[in-house]
Amino acid sequence: MKVIKHSEEVLKAALISKNTQLARLYEKLEPGEKRLLEEAFRPHSGLFAPITLHSESDWISSHPEPTQDFEQFYHDRYRSTPTSQKSAIYVQPIGSFGDSKVSPENYLKWLKDYCEAFYYGLMVKILDPVPVSQTACAFRVNEYTHNLQVHAGDLLQFLKKRKPRDAFCIVGITMIDLYPKESWNFVFGQASLTEGMGIFSFARYDSDFYSASYKGRLKSGKKYPVADYSVFSGYYTPAITSLLLLRSCKTLTHEIGHIFGLRHCQWLQCVMQGSNHLEESDRRPLDLCPICLRKLQCAIRFNIAERYKALLRWMDNGGSGTEAEFGHAAEVGLPKPVEAFKECREWVVKCLDVLQK
Repeated sequence: MKVIKHSEEVLKAALISKNTQLARLYEKLEPGEKRLLEEAFRPHSGLFAPITLHSESDWISSHPEPTQDFEQFYHDRYRSTPTSQKSAIYVQPIGSFGDSKVSPENYLKWLKDYCEAFYYGLMVKILDPVPVSQTACAFRVNEYTHNLQVHAGDLLQFLKKRKPRDAFCIVGITMIDLYPKESWNFVFGQASLTEGMGIFSFARYDSDFYSASYKGRLKSGKKYPVADYSVFSGYYTPAITSLLLLRSCKTLTHEIGHIFGLRHCQWLQCVMQGSNHLEESDRRPLDLCPICLRKLQCAIRFNIAERYKALLRWMDNGGSGTEAEFGHAAEVGLPKPVEAFKECREWVVKCLDVLQK
């Protein structure tokens, strides 16, 4: 295992910047916010740890790319920022979601509320789910894993036509595996950052996906007509477990983060770290490191403590913010499966303690 450990001086420059103007901006933050952010370069911080690489197949080892500090983010003229006219995050479900225990409406609402807490201050809207046939996308059966796959590029073209006028971005989500072109085995997702859209699959976050007993496998060698989407009717949808919900929340917020201009994080353990495989994705924390948190705060202008409180409410089975939402969730008897979020919740509480000292 390799540990990527930056010096205090390097992390301090990445967070605050040596640029006088940006350093002055930093000084305008609330004392509690600065106290939390400076955990980035405190030796032996219990909140933010160095990145660890476990194999040559991990993202940083196999995809060398430049780092992005706050100053580079701030001066990036190509990054997108929400405006008063374009501030909503739209989520377009494609295909089936949910199982016999959890309805698609519940699962999608949990994702919406989590995303609203993460991108605190912005509205997240779930569009009506559409069947795969409505997208007119190409599809295939993977020759190795024998599961259905839909063409990511075709879905992006579909989303481009569906993007509402008030959208900051539109992201498609699906429980069906994706492929970008015939020569590729699969892809977790694909995005067009300049056009503010992306498509992401949660199919491989099913704990059984790589097992021989995976229920989404079709008969090998069987060919399906190009425009016959009937194969998707009744196609296997994985159970909505606490672990799948955790993985879904990570992926959705990570990919939308790219649309805000946040590049892969190489400073500290962070949800914006790149991920090459499921094991590496599971090692990523649920939230942002201080450097990426300052970037997002700069883009959205939220109060950091209020954002953490919103995340805590969500993990305590509430909605994205209000007591009324919490009461409604309890009233309809639909407990959110948050067991997998236990460590994340404890971490958020510690962050709030630092903020509110």
